[in-house]
Amino acid sequence: MDEGAHILVVDDDARLRALLSRYLGEQGFRVTTAENAAEARARLRFLEPDLMVLDVMMPGESGLALTDQLRQEANGVPVLLLTARAAPEDRIAGFEAGADDYLPKPFEPLELVLRIRAMLRRAAPVAPLPPGPVRIGAMAFHTERGELRGPDGAVRLTAGEAALLGAFADRPHEVLSREEIAALLGTDEASERAVDVQVTRLRRKMEPDPREPRFLLTVRGRGYVLKPGPG
Repeated sequence: MDEGAHILVVDDDARLRALLSRYLGEQGFRVTTAENAAEARARLRFLEPDLMVLDVMMPGESGLALTDQLRQEANGVPVLLLTARAAPEDRIAGFEAGADDYLPKPFEPLELVLRIRAMLRRAAPVAPLPPGPVRIGAMAFHTERGELRGPDGAVRLTAGEAALLGAFADRPHEVLSREEIAALLGTDEASERAVDVQVTRLRRKMEPDPREPRFLLTVRGRGYVLKPGPG
């Protein structure tokens, strides 16, 4: 449920900040704004937004750098990047930094709202599903709350990573193509390459040796498959 969700909009363009604040407010969201990464950090000291809309190209620290730092700090807030640079390599850089979605400028405000709502749905807790946790070696993925737990406790997943692992956990031992995964995650065709990036990031958190995966496997020419078990 996205009604009343709190959105942090970070952009150095004052006019765009004002437009987004007004439009998102009209759509039922609570909105806080910041004009750069430093101000966003200050906001995050006392706010826990449900989602961030973050400009990539800003004076000082870029949106990519801020996203990457948030992920290093285990902050899993969903991040939607805005940028005038829409080349495939720019999108991949965004996903590699830890973003959950990417929207090129100029964009239709309605598309931004639809993407925000889709991200919030993916980040929301899901109803309990039998038969309980999915065992992945020494870890367990709790599908009912999108939580991965290991011997040392919960492993912090971004909303995109939790949604990706949830998609595999729902269909264990079944090969999912990149196109299917992109569709399950609500991304567009141009983001299929980004699935590889998300898989790589997820492996770093769940595989004993991400370079030699034992559970989340590549099926050459077809896609990926999750083979859960005690390992």
